Amino acid sequence: MTYTIEKVTTLIGAHRFGTADANIGFLLTDSRSLCFAEETLFFALKSGRNDGHNYIYDLYRRGVRNFVVEDVPADYNTTYADANFLKVENSLVALQRLAERHREEYDIPIVGITGSNGKTIVKEWLYQLLSPEMNVTRSPRSYNSQIGVPLSVWLLNEQSQVGVFEAGISEPGEMQALRGIIQPDIAVLTFIGDAHQKNFSSLEEKCREKVVLFHDTKTIVYCKDDEVVDRVVRSVGYKGENLAWSMSDRSAALFVESVERKGLTSTIHYIYNGETGEYVLPFIDEASVRNSVTTAVVALYLGLSREHLAERMASLEPVAMRLEVKKGQRGCTLINDSYNSDINSLDIALDFMSRRPDHKGRKRTLILSDIYQTGEPLDVLYKEVSNLCVQRGVEKIIGIGPQIMEHADLIEVGEKYFFHDVTSFIHSKVFESLSDEMILIKGARRFGFDNITELLVQKVHETILEVNLSNVVKNLNFYRSFMRPETKLVCMIKADAYGAGAVEIAKTLQDHRVDYLAVAVADEGVTLRKNGITSNIMIMNPEMSAFKTMFDYDLEPEVYSFRLLDALVREAQKEGISNFPVHIKLDTGMHRLGFDPDKDMPELIDRLQHQSAIVPRSVFSHFVGSDSDSFDEFSAHQFELFDRGSSQLCAAFPHKILRHIDNSAGIEHFPERQLDMCRLGLGLYGYDSRDNSMINNVTTLKTTILQIHDVPADETVGYSRRGKLTRNSRIAAIPIGYADGLNRHLGNRHGFCLVNGKKAEYVGNICMDVAMIDVTDIDCAEGDQVVIFGEELPVTTLSDAIDTIPYEVLTGISNRVKRVYYQD
Repeated sequence: MTYTIEKVTTLIGAHRFGTADANIGFLLTDSRSLCFAEETLFFALKSGRNDGHNYIYDLYRRGVRNFVVEDVPADYNTTYADANFLKVENSLVALQRLAERHREEYDIPIVGITGSNGKTIVKEWLYQLLSPEMNVTRSPRSYNSQIGVPLSVWLLNEQSQVGVFEAGISEPGEMQALRGIIQPDIAVLTFIGDAHQKNFSSLEEKCREKVVLFHDTKTIVYCKDDEVVDRVVRSVGYKGENLAWSMSDRSAALFVESVERKGLTSTIHYIYNGETGEYVLPFIDEASVRNSVTTAVVALYLGLSREHLAERMASLEPVAMRLEVKKGQRGCTLINDSYNSDINSLDIALDFMSRRPDHKGRKRTLILSDIYQTGEPLDVLYKEVSNLCVQRGVEKIIGIGPQIMEHADLIEVGEKYFFHDVTSFIHSKVFESLSDEMILIKGARRFGFDNITELLVQKVHETILEVNLSNVVKNLNFYRSFMRPETKLVCMIKADAYGAGAVEIAKTLQDHRVDYLAVAVADEGVTLRKNGITSNIMIMNPEMSAFKTMFDYDLEPEVYSFRLLDALVREAQKEGISNFPVHIKLDTGMHRLGFDPDKDMPELIDRLQHQSAIVPRSVFSHFVGSDSDSFDEFSAHQFELFDRGSSQLCAAFPHKILRHIDNSAGIEHFPERQLDMCRLGLGLYGYDSRDNSMINNVTTLKTTILQIHDVPADETVGYSRRGKLTRNSRIAAIPIGYADGLNRHLGNRHGFCLVNGKKAEYVGNICMDVAMIDVTDIDCAEGDQVVIFGEELPVTTLSDAIDTIPYEVLTGISNRVKRVYYQD
């Protein structure tokens, strides 16, 4: 559905500046995701750290002509003569109001889903169950925020027969707006857990906020066995139809009689509306069983027969919720989204590919399966696919499936190939010719696209380091929540981003608009620049031999001594450089590097003022012990020295010089010392340096069992016969050793890994490429997965075992270990 600009103006109560005719079909809040400029309405949102008004000119230059703003540009009738500006008090409220009015145009069943965990899975499984018969419009991925929900609801169109939308909250008072936008007929509450708990005094308070979604709904669905949820629902006096399910209360709307697990499947026997039924689920974990029951209640209520429920439950696909970036063969980069295929998720995946800086100079290729979607004519559907490809810059498309083959003429991409199935493609010259391309692999699981990924991915080692980029963002926002909105942030990505891979981490941080990235040496900065990183980059340990490199690649060095200062100024003058930004380091107690904040300041200021080659951008120092309360007195002394010295420097120059001393621990421990900027290091990678607790796990080191031996009690394991056995044992060999970063001190039962969730001690000396573990009491087989560290086994457990710090473990992971990146 499209709206005239006049209609939009009325719906959001705006004052219009401009008279150009326009029809609005697309809403935009992030300038990087622009696609259909002519029909786009951009909402200039303001936040503590960014202002959408700053992107208006760039968007206008790219073809956008319609803007919702809080501040109209002064030159709107000259520079933007053919544009419309809709002035409102609050752009976010206007976005939400427009989505709310749009929702009211549709008299169809709308399902609203909230909860701490399982929202996205329930939503996607409902889609899989209902979409063969109904046109289901749903939230893209996890669009469940104050911005994401209105963008999701806007996707409702004339073909929509059911709407399924997530609603996520992180603090009190947020659900009211989301409820008004979704206006659900059926409200679903999934599992209530600890996510975002820091903003709520109790689980019950959080639950009460979530059940605001229930207000005025016709029907509610939740698990009655959850005492907190059941108590809260009963206390609010809900008047509608209660479809609570239970595994213990036979009076519930749906009663689960039994769950039988066998192999990799679960059989759920249930009673609904007095009639028995059962279905087989291709998962055995408890969360999947619970989510499947919630999904079954909603699907049955919406009219799905028990027979169809059983048939479709058996073929449910896992919800990966990730876009994996992998290094491929022959110079290719793979973006793996081979889990589902629908038009909305295709747009998001294409957007993800188009925003990656490393596509420059390489062909953008899309491998796409048939898209199964009812309610829309296939010629319209594949014409839309074509439009998305053109808008997102796809240069080559490989279509797989009979439908897309039949509509090949509609795909207006310069280079295109079509195959009936994956096997035909794999055995073709087109497959063999893939080289030096950015490849998005997007297809329904039934086509077997995982076979394409398996053949294209570069196979180096059975040991991998999984890096969760979504958790990097969560950790970033966790620390931002302690900071004043105006305080800038430097993110430390030296030592290859603490072992996580600097390029991918930098891309993620750049997308989330951090103010500075910091690396150790110039070569690390050059690598980032060559991979498309345009953010400001600070060099923490500049080498005098790398001055020209820093000038050439806009890398800003720290300056910590007069010798370095003089050499840098001479080189800059020689190169004709002026006003090159540098960062002045003061030594307030670390006694590692830096100027003396008392003795050196007059001379430092004098030298800086009598040259024009470089200019101080920031001045900073390091806390020695912000991670421990026992050093608070010394930290106060450090801050006093820094405050005195840095204030002298700032007063000597007319421009703004940023001051920063707080690190990860200091951001939380010393909020009054955040000043102009803070530096985030270990906390970004998921560990609180004050107590070693895990925030959000970023890296998981995994390997597999190569071989299992039965070894009698009188034998030894490994080099030098150090692994002495005291009982008949099963010993597994795993392909990871000290050359991969597995510390030798963990050997001889000083540390353990996890095999199928059970502790397996390292036996004997750890070898260069292989380690041996004791799996005597563990049900496992060759090929099973082994976790070295991750969510269930924090890296701090390893560092404690060998009396070191988590930094050493993380940065010690060898580059021969393949990194696999994904987003939840």
